[in-house]
Amino acid sequence: MRRERLRWSVVFLTIAAALLLVASASSDVGSGSGPPTSIGTGGAAASVERIATQAAIDTLKHGGNAVDAAVAAAGVLGVTEPFSCGIGGGGFMVVRTAGGLVTTIDGRETAPTAMTPTSFWVGSPLAPMPFNDARFSGLSVGVPGTVATWAEALERYGTMTLARVLQPGIHVASHGFVVDQTFFGQTEQNVDYFNDVPATAALFLDPDGTPRDVGSVFTNPELATTYQRIAHLGPKGFYRGAVAHALVDTVQHPVISPTANHTWRPGVMGMRDLHTYVAPERAPTHVNYRGLDVYSMGPPSSGGSTVGEALNILEGYPLSSMTRVDALHYYLEASRYSFADRNAYLADPDYFAVPLTGLLSKDYAATRRALITTTAAPGAVPPGNPYPYNTGVAAATALQSETTTHLTTSDKWGNVVSYTFTIESTGGSGLVVPGFGFLLNNELTDFNYDLTTHPNRVEGGKRPRSSMSPTIVLDHGKPFLALGSPGGSTIITTVLQILVDRLDQGMTLPQAVLDPRASQRNGVNTTAEPAFLASPERAALEARGHHFVDGGEIGAATGIEFLAGSGVLAAAEPVRRGGGSAMVEVPAP
Repeated sequence: MRRERLRWSVVFLTIAAALLLVASASSDVGSGSGPPTSIGTGGAAASVERIATQAAIDTLKHGGNAVDAAVAAAGVLGVTEPFSCGIGGGGFMVVRTAGGLVTTIDGRETAPTAMTPTSFWVGSPLAPMPFNDARFSGLSVGVPGTVATWAEALERYGTMTLARVLQPGIHVASHGFVVDQTFFGQTEQNVDYFNDVPATAALFLDPDGTPRDVGSVFTNPELATTYQRIAHLGPKGFYRGAVAHALVDTVQHPVISPTANHTWRPGVMGMRDLHTYVAPERAPTHVNYRGLDVYSMGPPSSGGSTVGEALNILEGYPLSSMTRVDALHYYLEASRYSFADRNAYLADPDYFAVPLTGLLSKDYAATRRALITTTAAPGAVPPGNPYPYNTGVAAATALQSETTTHLTTSDKWGNVVSYTFTIESTGGSGLVVPGFGFLLNNELTDFNYDLTTHPNRVEGGKRPRSSMSPTIVLDHGKPFLALGSPGGSTIITTVLQILVDRLDQGMTLPQAVLDPRASQRNGVNTTAEPAFLASPERAALEARGHHFVDGGEIGAATGIEFLAGSGVLAAAEPVRRGGGSAMVEVPAP
């Protein structure tokens, strides 16, 4: 009895302290963006959503570090950005500690153990499903890794409890936020599938079957209750018990409306898949670029290796003294050749021996650079052979002791977090877990599920390849930049282009974030934003053999730059995805 009283005393004190975070936040139900850039001192935070960024800053002001702030912001984003991220998905976190360690936490989803290379194949003879048939099903749902990531990060590198940092998310889920045009549009593009699933329709659609109106207040009391359960029980409140049973039942037996106009296939996830999930700590990828140390996420993400290989290729060109057209040409071609290797060699390192040290070798990069000319390759190029350069130990093995969203945090002690997390496509699998208020991911469509021999083929327990590229750059061991972006495979090119713009082209970080984007991923065409297509550089690049197509909006980056002295600059998108929000702990006067 004494032990029970002590336990409840600890719970009470934890919740009481956490309420200080909520009390310091705005009491209204506002949402929205801004400011896109902030300069000052102390800690900093940048995300796609103002109230998430504010939650991170409030956490810092109440003594939390960058890890605590990142999880607090992520909890809010799980409420306000439910079509991009949340506890039904997973992601990757790169952490630089005040002591100088750079490490990563792999919260990527895993395939249920019963999955096989032909799990997404149907018919006679067997053939792979069309993408939407695979996506909108229980089959596409991987074992979520977000809650395990939060718990692991806080346990190893945070200072606050999960119960405390979830309070801002609980507050927003309970009291609501204002629906904006982005939220409305993301709902609208999924209505035809959401209205097949009663739990999904009840949460995201009005009674007449249309999206929640712009300007209305959206609440999610079921998610608030789920967060409270996780706050009280820790990860076992998600991976065991009522939430876990409901999650598995949703995957195995999706409840679909009798009037549904699509077929929703059941998945094969079991309770043991949830019970055995872990978010391992892994070493980061690392390249040195013009004297700066660039760290990112290794396999099963392809982000760190592909950005790193491209930087190694680009290091052989004097980009800072080149014209803008020349620099863009080599940026696009370096990306092309790196993507050829990414597509051939990247997969879960527990299932395939990724030649990571070879891919990140300066000597290997020189062989790829030698293939690049002053004109664009006419289309896809073949992968190279990194194996002769694959000496030493790969840098992404687990250490002993994946529409996305991205957030970046730092604190006054020198801790830095770059965190990208996701439920994959906008709206994930379309399946809300009834009674618990969150969408499930469709991450398993990130496998090359139409192939049975590819390194990234479907296998039970395996993590699908990702493109998430949370990145931290150090200058002589001190933090210099932290950045990342959502955007599927364009994440890689977004991060690469921002780095080139900032490090080689003389742009400030806000200018690099704003810069119109073009994404070459080893194809005939380069997707580009409308502003890039309207730029004078387009015609000059087309004269060199580049072919551009409209890719719409590409990415939604956030970043932090560490200035001379103790200054810090936080940057978010001013326009993309409705605009982001960047704040510092102590704004400059």
